[in-house]
Amino acid sequence: MTAHSEALARRLGLGDSVVIGLGSMVGAGIFAALAPAAGAAGSWLLLALGIAAVLAYCNATASARLAALYPVSGGTYVYGRERLGEFWGYLAGWGFVVGKTASCAAMALTVGSYAWPEHSRVVAVAAVVAITALNYSGVQKSALATRIIVAVVLGVLVVVVGTGLFGNHSAATALPDRIGPRGVLEAAGLLFFAFAGYARIATLGEEVREPRRTIPRAIMIGLGLALAIYALVAVAALSTLGSAGLAAGADPLARLVSAAGAPELAPVVRVGAVLAATGSLLALILGVSRVLLAMARDRWLPGALAAVHPRFGVPHRAELLVGVVVAVVAASFDLRAAIGFSSFTVLAYYLVANVSAATLSAAENRPARWVTIVGAAGCVVVGFCLPFSSVLAGLAVLAVGAGWYFVRQKRAGTTE
Repeated sequence: MTAHSEALARRLGLGDSVVIGLGSMVGAGIFAALAPAAGAAGSWLLLALGIAAVLAYCNATASARLAALYPVSGGTYVYGRERLGEFWGYLAGWGFVVGKTASCAAMALTVGSYAWPEHSRVVAVAAVVAITALNYSGVQKSALATRIIVAVVLGVLVVVVGTGLFGNHSAATALPDRIGPRGVLEAAGLLFFAFAGYARIATLGEEVREPRRTIPRAIMIGLGLALAIYALVAVAALSTLGSAGLAAGADPLARLVSAAGAPELAPVVRVGAVLAATGSLLALILGVSRVLLAMARDRWLPGALAAVHPRFGVPHRAELLVGVVVAVVAASFDLRAAIGFSSFTVLAYYLVANVSAATLSAAENRPARWVTIVGAAGCVVVGFCLPFSSVLAGLAVLAVGAGWYFVRQKRAGTTE
C-alpha cells in the first residue's frame, strides 16, 4: 500500500455479501440483458442461459478459491498479479475497470429506460450522482440499501413470473427460425454480463469478515439464486411475449405483464426495474472503485486514488472518479453497445482468473481441472462470438492498456 493508503474495515458478513452480489446480478440480468439476448438467440434463449450459467459457475469457482486465498480489495487484478505476474494482473484490472464502467453506464441507462423513457439519459446521470453520494457515506449503508432493494425487486419478480406463466399467451410471437450456434453463443455472452455480478464481493474482499469462509459461500449462494430467478423469468417472458416480443424493446417485463392481461401491474414492474438497476449500479460502482484502489496502491494509477476517507472508511476519491466517468458514459452511449463491450472485457478478466486458479496447488484448494479448462475456453469462445463492434472495441481497449503498461515499464527502467 502507499504511504497515505489505509486498510479498509471488515464490516460485511455473509448476508450482506450475498445481497451485494445478488443485487448486482438481478438488476443486470432481468431488466437489461434478456431483450438483446433474445434478439440473438431467439427461441434458443434458455439454451444460451444454460451456457452462460455453466461459464459463470466455472468462473465463480475459480474466483471463490482465489478470493479465499487473497482476501483483499482488487479481485482478479490481485490474483493475476500474484499467480501469473504483474502484467497479467494489470491487464485484468484494466479490463475490469473499463468494462465495468460500461456496465455501470448500462445499469444507469436501464434506470432511465424504465423510469422516464423520453429522458432516459438525464435520469441515468441523476441516478449515478445519487448512488455515488450513498457509496461515499460508507459500505454498511450501501449494503443496507441493497438489502431493501433486493427484497422489493424479488417481490416484483414473483408477481411478474406468476402473471407471465398463468396469464394470456396469445401475443407470443417467435423470431424467424434462422438462429445458428453463433447466435446462441452471442446471447450467452450477453447473458454472462448479467451473471458477472457474482464476484462483486471478491472485489470487496478487504471489507468482508472471515473472508476465507464467507467469500466462497457468498459467491455460490448468490449465483444459484440468480440462476433460478433468471430461468423462471425467461420462461414466463417467452411464454407471454415469445422471442420476437421479448427482443422488441428496452422494457420487456413491463410489456410482459401488459400482454398477459394485467396492464395495471406495468407501473409496479417499472418501479421494480428502476430499483433493481439501481441496486446493480450501487454494487458495480463499489466494485470498480475497489479495483481502482488496488491499482492505485501499486502505482498503476495515481496514488491519490488510494486514499481512504478518515470518517467513512471508503476509497472516496476512487468512488468520485468512477461516478464522474460513468455519468459521462451514460450520457453518451446506448444500452446494447455498453452491454456487449462490457461482456467482452469482463470475459477477458475472467480468463485471467481461470488461468490463475489453474496454478493453485492441492493444498491451496485448487478447483477441478475441468473447471478451469471449461472456464478459460468458454471465455475465449463466447467472447469472440459477441457482436463484431464489441469485440473490436474490447481488443482496442486491452491493446491500449497493454501499451500503457510497457510504456510505464520502459520509463521506469530508464530512470533506474
